[in-house]
Amino acid sequence: MAIAATKNGAPAETARAGGDAGGVPVLPELTKDQELVGFRNMLLIRRFEEKAGQMYGMGLIGGFCHLYIGQEAVVIGMQMCLKPGDQVITGYRDHGHMLACGMDPKGVMAELTGRQHGYSRGKGGSMHMFSIETGFFGGHGIVGAQVPLGTGLAFANSYRGSDNVSLTYFGDGASNQGQVYESFNMAKLWNLPVVYIVENNQYGMGTSVKRASATTDLSQRGRSHDIPGMQVDGMDIRAVKAAGEKAVASCRAGNGPIILEMLTYRYRGHSMSDPAKYRPKEEVDKVRNEHDPIEQVRARLIARKSATEETLKKIDQQVRAVINEAAEFATSDPEPDPSDLYTDVYADVRS
Repeated sequence: MAIAATKNGAPAETARAGGDAGGVPVLPELTKDQELVGFRNMLLIRRFEEKAGQMYGMGLIGGFCHLYIGQEAVVIGMQMCLKPGDQVITGYRDHGHMLACGMDPKGVMAELTGRQHGYSRGKGGSMHMFSIETGFFGGHGIVGAQVPLGTGLAFANSYRGSDNVSLTYFGDGASNQGQVYESFNMAKLWNLPVVYIVENNQYGMGTSVKRASATTDLSQRGRSHDIPGMQVDGMDIRAVKAAGEKAVASCRAGNGPIILEMLTYRYRGHSMSDPAKYRPKEEVDKVRNEHDPIEQVRARLIARKSATEETLKKIDQQVRAVINEAAEFATSDPEPDPSDLYTDVYADVRS
């Protein structure tokens, strides 16, 4: 089952998983180890974001801060489909993508607090981090700006003759941007290995997708360019992994771009400055209680006797320790020297 927006914007179950790509296959069950890894990695993102929210409230994080709480299954499920050399690029709601790619929570948190050992040396903040080593090519603050860049990464893969794939994430709000469709056209024209992942969390800032988009099946936005697409239950890591494997394999086989619309939900406001009064509390609670991505995995692990409550609590304790250590590092690390303002302006590409 997938999550789709109902008339009032609240998620509801729907059996639709189709689209021109042939639909999502019957969900394969994850192995015990896959479930445990998925549980731990989604929990790492959840606890990191909760701590970031606390630190923002304490004035330790400045600027903008967009939390990923509720959407964890999307990035963790997709990351299970990748190999070294593949690339990930996204927009400003990016902390989850960084952690999913394997970036160090200490470096991410240090960047949020503007410290020397942050991933952008304290000068980028929440929306501007990258790590070439882990294949993460940045969160980008301009709505939709990462889509042509992700398409460019796919062009580089094609030009070099590799079988690497670019995962290019954007939201339901960005799906209406003109540069997205320019990218679609070029990607199909050149048959580029790019998976466009629309993280449809039902709201572009404070506006329901139903009010902002004339057509709300965003998986079909590439039809005029002959790009196949499918809707996926973005709250179920199994559905994400199954669809992701199909899409990534298609790209590696030289079949060109594909669109995955991940039907997901964010529990917090658009950013930390958004009180999210445009959504009834009952709507958020319903998703939390019935579709939470982490709780679904927890329930399966316990039901199959793959783990006990005590085991899962220990994992949570270990994750909290990692996050607390990252927060401690981020608040004790020195701030950049004022002279650093003039460094890293240009990249040295002579090598």
